[in-house]
Amino acid sequence: MRSVRRNPDRLSMLEKSWLVLDAFRPTGGPLRLSDVTERCHLPKTTAFRLLTELTEIGAITRRPDGYYLGRRLFELGSIVPGERDLRHAALPFMHDLYEATHETVHLGVRDGLDVVYVEKIQGQEAFALPSRVGGRLPLTCTGIGKALLAYSGPDLIEEVLGRPLRRLTPHSIVDPRRLEEALGQVQASGLAYEREEAQAGGACIAAPVFGDGVAVAALSVSVPLARFHPARLAPAVKAAALGISRALARTI
Repeated sequence: MRSVRRNPDRLSMLEKSWLVLDAFRPTGGPLRLSDVTERCHLPKTTAFRLLTELTEIGAITRRPDGYYLGRRLFELGSIVPGERDLRHAALPFMHDLYEATHETVHLGVRDGLDVVYVEKIQGQEAFALPSRVGGRLPLTCTGIGKALLAYSGPDLIEEVLGRPLRRLTPHSIVDPRRLEEALGQVQASGLAYEREEAQAGGACIAAPVFGDGVAVAALSVSVPLARFHPARLAPAVKAAALGISRALARTI
């Protein structure tokens, strides 16, 4: 459940509480009471009461500059079984990939029509990237997203191709025919490429990670376009993704 989209007047208190927590995307805070009221379309008294109750149980923290998501949410999130097992299996291979490239390494999963980043190792010479752990980007604008989409089955691909495609940069693919062709290339090679589709001046290579025969995640290396050398990066990405897949197979 990414967000509650029904009329706030008809929501249960549990749904309203989630609406308040979801308002802290993408940074976790700080937010003022007026920010929460505006983002959630809730009466000020309701928003204040929910913020107070969520603060009392540790889901939200109040500081002088505003409200933040609380540590208790981090503690719970870190023990979600699927993501915990995936990160445990992936981290050694992500570190190996980083040591081989010294570039930014991402691990992401699919949630609906988005990529959610569950782990990230920052490159030594970092450049501005729109990704963050816990953040979302469209499947169609990222290497990880295209790797996941290509191996998600025809129904999801058909759904995505039938929708307006989101544009993050002038290079984002918004033509369904071009995207379908790109996904076919991913299926043929086992690798997804992205050039300035999510961030100007950036590029990445991604490969799917399989668990029990299903693409459960994807791994990528992101680099400045000037350092984008697919012939050097692609084998390392593919080997790391295969290693994670084998590690997951031992845990299933």
